Amino acid sequence: MQARRGFASDNSATVHPSVLEAIVAANRGHAFGYGHDEYTREVQERVAAEFGAGARALFVFNGSGANVLCLRAACRPWQAVICAATSHINVDECGAAEALAGIKLLSTPTPDGKLTPGLVEGLIARVGDEHAVQPGVVSLTQATELGTVYTADETREISALAHERGMLVHLDGARLANAAAALDVPLSALTADAGVDIVSFGGTKNGLLGAEAVIVLNETLAEGFEYLRKQTLQLASKMRFLAAQFDALMRDQLWRVNATSANSTAARLAAAVDGAPGLRITRPVQTNAVFATLPAAAGAALHERFDFYPWDESIGELRWMCSWDTTEDDVDVFAAAIRDVLRAD
Repeated sequence: MQARRGFASDNSATVHPSVLEAIVAANRGHAFGYGHDEYTREVQERVAAEFGAGARALFVFNGSGANVLCLRAACRPWQAVICAATSHINVDECGAAEALAGIKLLSTPTPDGKLTPGLVEGLIARVGDEHAVQPGVVSLTQATELGTVYTADETREISALAHERGMLVHLDGARLANAAAALDVPLSALTADAGVDIVSFGGTKNGLLGAEAVIVLNETLAEGFEYLRKQTLQLASKMRFLAAQFDALMRDQLWRVNATSANSTAARLAAAVDGAPGLRITRPVQTNAVFATLPAAAGAALHERFDFYPWDESIGELRWMCSWDTTEDDVDVFAAAIRDVLRAD
């Protein structure tokens, strides 16, 4: 396999050595499957404790599955989910919420990827009208697809509105660790303490091999959740190997160490290229993503050497993602290449 370094996605990164070591350590002897072993139970309790008293953690395979599972638990068949137009559930899950859960999404354009109370209120319509789908859940993405973060107060304000209007709050936390690291707060501050009811907690984008967790914070959603997990095809038979990954991630707050590293290299990249002739940074750099526009020829030349994704091709906007294993040298080489292609344009 080619040892190419790039800025396409934090999914492209390597697995943290401590995670691989934990998997190997769990690969001894036999253990009851499907999470019915003491090791998995202990790790679940440790993960849940990061989110506050009464939280419950259940491990699943992937982020899209975690989101579908959360929305199935939180929605009745006639209810809909309010979300940002840029949210992963709306754009990048191939209609999974609609196809697998039968849930309608009510999406809206947002400033910097973030819902606001006003935007949420604007989608609460025809309440009590049996001919219309009823808004039942507000789904927030933390950090957003644009790399921005909701503060604890912003999340709390939206949660209060949702609860006042009889709705629940789901948080797609594929990059929750990056948001918590950026704000220097515990995971609980952005979830349970901010009124969130259920969380998809990401691990794969933060150094794990392939493991995510659903964190149930509202006890009314806990009943029957094991059945929903199985029915949603997210119950691992060899669960201890998912638990092992979270065991490593929680120890000594490796989740925060990894996320902080990814965030800091993104900040380094933004600082290194900001002000370069022909380049404009288009979004606030708050976590591990840098968005910028380049002339088309410069962007094409850069893409020949490095992996990354276009974001808005109509304006030449590109997305550069940093990962837990992105090094300062990676950033410096990439930044120099950006300046080179701009000079040549």
